[in-house]
Amino acid sequence: MTQTVSTGTRFDSGRPFPYVLMYHSVSVYARDPYLVTVDPQRFERQLSWLRRSGLRGVSMHELMLARQTGDDRGLVGLTFDDGYADFVLNALPALARHGFGATVFVIAGRMGGLNAWDPEGPRKRLMTPAQVREIADAGVEIGSHGVLHQRLSELDEDELVHEVADSRAVLAEVSGQDVRGFCYPYGDLDARAVAAVESVYDYGCAIWRSDLSGRHALPRTYVGDRDGSLRLVAKRLRHELIAR
Repeated sequence: MTQTVSTGTRFDSGRPFPYVLMYHSVSVYARDPYLVTVDPQRFERQLSWLRRSGLRGVSMHELMLARQTGDDRGLVGLTFDDGYADFVLNALPALARHGFGATVFVIAGRMGGLNAWDPEGPRKRLMTPAQVREIADAGVEIGSHGVLHQRLSELDEDELVHEVADSRAVLAEVSGQDVRGFCYPYGDLDARAVAAVESVYDYGCAIWRSDLSGRHALPRTYVGDRDGSLRLVAKRLRHELIAR
């Protein structure tokens, strides 16, 4: 990984970075070594906290459009990496109850498969193409998480094009949407990867702030099952302090 942390990096046009939350799986669980799972009841409480705080969860596409017109006050991007099947059962109904939107970053070459990249498990089912189309038809934005969930900085040029560009074509056909955003697997990126994403997508989502941060490497705030109201307040304040 080639990122250098830089807390002073700002978004395009000199504006602070937008507030974007990063989720993965929403499911009841017994073990979670990678801390990617949020219990459905906790998730419901987190969405309720957003509403009480005057925030409305939206897709990245809606957030980016609102920023162009200066109408993004009170909006927070809700993103879900990997395209877990439990999104359909647990996350989608909760989002609908609150009137929130979201973006799900799907792995184009692993639809209907498992999270094989997590060696310690537990195994989680990924959405099938039919489920991806189902949530797209319900208004969820579909973004790309590559073809096989690989670290882009380790790929040669042909592999990089395949992961970035070919994944978009597959997901556009499956979802019926114009796939506008990309999310870097593992948060791994370098200048070459960001340039590849910029050539294909309207925006890109990273994890951490870095010298490459910008519209095509947007930092996000991780949300886990341990995040109750106090921790969510602290994370929001931290974002506001750093994003100024």
